[in-house]
Amino acid sequence: MASVTADAIRLAHRRIPSVFRDSPQFISEALSERIGVPVVVKLETPNPIGSFKGRGTWLAVSELLAAGKVGEREGVVVASAGNFGQGVAYAGRAMGIPVIVVAATTANPAKVAAMRRLGADVRTVGEDFDAARQVAADLAAGSGWHLLVDGEDPWISIGAGTIGLELSDAMATGDLPALDRFYVPVGNGALIGGIGTWFRSTPSAPRVIGVQAAGAPAMMLSWRERRPIETPSAETVADGIAARVPVPAALELMIAVVVDEMLLVDDDQIVAATREMAVAVPATIELAAGAAWAAVRAAASHTAAIGVLVTGGNVAPDELSDGERS
Repeated sequence: MASVTADAIRLAHRRIPSVFRDSPQFISEALSERIGVPVVVKLETPNPIGSFKGRGTWLAVSELLAAGKVGEREGVVVASAGNFGQGVAYAGRAMGIPVIVVAATTANPAKVAAMRRLGADVRTVGEDFDAARQVAADLAAGSGWHLLVDGEDPWISIGAGTIGLELSDAMATGDLPALDRFYVPVGNGALIGGIGTWFRSTPSAPRVIGVQAAGAPAMMLSWRERRPIETPSAETVADGIAARVPVPAALELMIAVVVDEMLLVDDDQIVAATREMAVAVPATIELAAGAAWAAVRAAASHTAAIGVLVTGGNVAPDELSDGERS
């Protein structure tokens, strides 16, 4: 099995389709004015699935195909809140591999529709993501199809690490300022583990700050205690980071000196930050992505340039309506 290393990330970068690579990264004048230091935005929304997940899912599915673990008749089963499933469905359709996605009954309907458009067989079961994840595991075991778990397969984190690579390459050439801190929304930890692994290999690594919703703090609690801690629920408007059961492999990567700090923000902070960011960037930004900017806004002060990752932009039509929290 592949290891999540800086060398693996550099080699994988060229294998990712161009539609998912080299995403926009720039200084936002409006956000910089808001906190008084340069704010670099890494925007992972302008691609066919509207999120960063296409990087790692392409690598993971192509590796399964090359190893003969999947094919035209033996496909992939995943659990997803939406973005991961879209990434797997996109790769599966391109490679001729059938995909079943198990999503919770509460899943974002826009994301469910998008997964189906990409050719996935989407089944809505269970009251939350982790219940859907168990159904997916049972389905894979009974069918003989491959269960692909976000946060467990190392290629997911390797793909995510290419985000850090693109940022550090731009910092090295002077196209972007050196970052003091980089804020990353955290769901199961695969994303921040990959980015943190890359940054740790660079001479002037920024501090890597993970951000979770206060109502879904499983990974933050687990990271602090250095062991998996499940929470009884995952209650947040940000469905992309709503997980209550840690993935051990992702947690191990986070603990391995790649994450400097973990912060919590509440739903009101997330919604307000997402609205502000959507106007300032401007772009469609989902609530999970807004969590990172919420943590920046909540900080007492900043002394040097910071970076914020916009992980995705797949929102339901009413998700940021005036009737929601503000």
